[in-house]
Amino acid sequence: MSQRILIVRLSAIGDVVMASGLIPALRSRWPDAQISWLTEPTTVPLLRHNPQLHEVIPWPRATWQQLWKERRYGELWRTVRRFRAELRARQFDLMLDAQGLLKSGLLGWLAGAPRRVGLLSREGSQWLMTERVGPREGDDPRMSHEYRDLADYLGAPPGSFQLDLAVGSGPRDVARATLAAAGVAVGPASRFAVLAPFTTRPQKHWFEDRWAALAGALHADGLVPVLMGGPSDREAAVRIAAACPTLVNLVGQLKLDETVAAIADSALLVGVDTGLTHMGTALDVPTVGLFGSTRPYLDTGSPRTAILYEPMDCSPCRRHPTCGGAFHCMRHWTVELVMAQVRRQLQGATA
Repeated sequence: MSQRILIVRLSAIGDVVMASGLIPALRSRWPDAQISWLTEPTTVPLLRHNPQLHEVIPWPRATWQQLWKERRYGELWRTVRRFRAELRARQFDLMLDAQGLLKSGLLGWLAGAPRRVGLLSREGSQWLMTERVGPREGDDPRMSHEYRDLADYLGAPPGSFQLDLAVGSGPRDVARATLAAAGVAVGPASRFAVLAPFTTRPQKHWFEDRWAALAGALHADGLVPVLMGGPSDREAAVRIAAACPTLVNLVGQLKLDETVAAIADSALLVGVDTGLTHMGTALDVPTVGLFGSTRPYLDTGSPRTAILYEPMDCSPCRRHPTCGGAFHCMRHWTVELVMAQVRRQLQGATA
């Protein structure tokens, strides 16, 4: 009998990208399995084009929150019960809580799978699991190391964990048309570089003037610099683009799956610790990542991605910087140093 497996990883974009390696790992472990993924609507586009997934299930979080806010508790309870019934009708054999939070654990528990494996379960979610995968001892520098641990625990074959982002044909057409309308040529010999400066915390950022200077240096090397990000990044994108006339600003113009498609066509990606940077690695695009206050990984397992990280006494500080906004860990990386690594990545890609 084939396994029916539910992966629960609700957010965020970068974490879903890094957890995507579970798909081929589980497929290698159970070739005939039906693999479903429960996630938030914002990250559905990352997964819905993947042919190895049987189904992507969106969690209607906004609806639940609105009913709670309006104190329509009876309707909320009925909505939750319907969602639970829909999950249980799928008769999952195995549920993987790949987020380890109470909300993800509860949603996974609602599915009713007899075997429930939690990754780094906390906040009380551990009591909803039948098994728990904890952290390994020591500092693991591998990209997606916690998800790799989960795959190993489940008996996935060595080497089967590989990041897995699929590009949809529709999003590819839209992305190419958008790039072409902006004057960016796309084809077998694409020569545009994606810049991904934006993320949720200022201590993870590189400096706007350096992004503009980097764009100018890339253009001088024959690459069209293309700025990408979400709608909330538009204001900062305008400032960066104003300082570099050769920079193509597509921030906020592409949906998430269209952004994936654009990155897949690019010759290079340079970014900070953000979802788009992880996409570059997942799509096997030559990538340079700039890490400082965070260091989610140093080893991507691919020579096509280089991580620039200069360890300091205060780093990685994560959410608690002590530098008063100086951000020395990111200031260390000059445009010249980044361009030197860019050239190495491009040379390796053509070797």
